[in-house]
Order: sequence, then C-alpha cells, then structure tokens
Amino acid sequence: MKALSVKQPWANMIASGVKTIETRKWSTDYRGTLLIVSSRSPRIEPAGCAVAVAKLVDCRPMTIVDVEEACCDLYPGAFAWVLTNIRRTKAFPIRGQLGLFEVDVTPEALGVH
Repeated sequence: MKALSVKQPWANMIASGVKTIETRKWSTDYRGTLLIVSSRSPRIEPAGCAVAVAKLVDCRPMTIVDVEEACCDLYPGAFAWVLTNIRRTKAFPIRGQLGLFEVDVTPEALGVH
C-alpha cells in the first residue's frame, strides 16, 4: 500500500475528515488507496503512527478555492492532493519517509472504522 507522512496536527485533521485536501510542493500521477502516517514530530499523539486510509482521486495545482478544505493558505507552487473515502485506522507504528512510500499492511492491521 502507498503511504504518505503528514505532520501533526494535519494528520489528525485528515483522519477526522476535517481536512480533505493535503498540499505538497510536488505532484504525483498516483491515484488510489493511501495510508496517512503521522510524523513523529511535533509530538502530537498518535505520533509516528498510521492514522487513516483515504483514496487519492486528484492532484492538481492548488487554487484559492482549495484553501478551506486544505486547512492552509494558498502558497506558490502548491499542489492539492484531493482525498475521498477517508477512514480512521487503528493507530499502529509506521516509520515515516519522504515522498510516497510502500508499506506492507494487512486489512486486519488497519482496523478501519
């Protein structure tokens, strides 16, 4: 499964469904299931853990209309990663990495709610 590390508190905001657009300074052609992993710092629990599964359905240049769903201001060079079907997972440790990365997890480990 593809995974993406996200800083807190934004990882928790994605897991709760408040944040449905993640922003990055880089684009991706990948579309599909994405495991959201909270970074270890700042130390906001659950830190360094999987927190949600979502479907990445679009990645496009960010515009002013994305600001509310992204929970951040528009910034130069930003891409809007549009997330749907967001489901909180059971928190379990995952070592984050830069960029999209592969993790080997079973559906049982996810404990999707």
